[in-house]
Amino acid sequence: MFEGFDSGHTKVGDTTVFFQRKGAGRPLLLLHGFPQTHLMWHRVAPTLARDFHVVCADLRGYGSSGTPASAPDHSPYSKRAMAADMVQLMRALGFERFSIAGHDRGARVAYRMALDHPTNIERLAILDVIPTMDAFAHADARFALAFWPWSLLAQTEPLPECLLNANPQAVIDHALSEWGSSASSFPPEVRQAYVDALRNPSSVHAICEEYRAAAGIDIEMDRTDRQAGRRIACPLLVLWAQGSGLDTWYSDVGGPLEIWRRWANDVTGRSLVGGHFFPEQNATETTAELRRFFATPGQ
Repeated sequence: MFEGFDSGHTKVGDTTVFFQRKGAGRPLLLLHGFPQTHLMWHRVAPTLARDFHVVCADLRGYGSSGTPASAPDHSPYSKRAMAADMVQLMRALGFERFSIAGHDRGARVAYRMALDHPTNIERLAILDVIPTMDAFAHADARFALAFWPWSLLAQTEPLPECLLNANPQAVIDHALSEWGSSASSFPPEVRQAYVDALRNPSSVHAICEEYRAAAGIDIEMDRTDRQAGRRIACPLLVLWAQGSGLDTWYSDVGGPLEIWRRWANDVTGRSLVGGHFFPEQNATETTAELRRFFATPGQ
């Protein structure tokens, strides 16, 4: 799936990050979401590598990256800590300034990078999320039922860890069938890799810590930025799943684009078919949008 890509682990702060990379153009970092790993880019990254130096990384706690010890406030799994990992990774690979595309949890790390490290980020693509603070502010019964990881995985240890550890296959099967447009479109080896990644109790605990951080310290960081008037300065592309909750729930506040315009100066985007996992289920259109956006140099 990643033919011709080089892979490795890089030490970043208190952990290690696994990555695969290929290409000779301007640097582009691709970040995954839950319950996936960097493998979610297997249909997108090879094509993008024709034009960019593509780096696909596992977030701390996910896949083959490290699972450092947490803390009572869950700060080691805050998006700030995860963003710092990726800045250090790209610097270690020789890139001080780069672009990012992030999906789901990776998108939350990506926009935190743009806020915390503005001089490092050239262009930013956010796939199928709104900011964490806004997601919780607008949460209702639809949100709680559709996006169960937000509330379930943020519960106090060890309840969510026990549930995920008990049946990783059920978690993956549910996510790919309920949030995607067609569960059968995921290659068996990719599905199995996602299941295997959740068979590691250390990773499961880390993932739960990441969700606990989202429900607490990440919201506070967002709120602090909003109160300070801090904004995303680089061009921002927002893509989301057609017919999804993001596409329909927020019409009263202008939809995803208007929500992101409260946070960023230069926002464009649209919906794509393919369900929440459209980078895997509609790779052709996703790749075309990303190529077009990242082809233009940033500020």
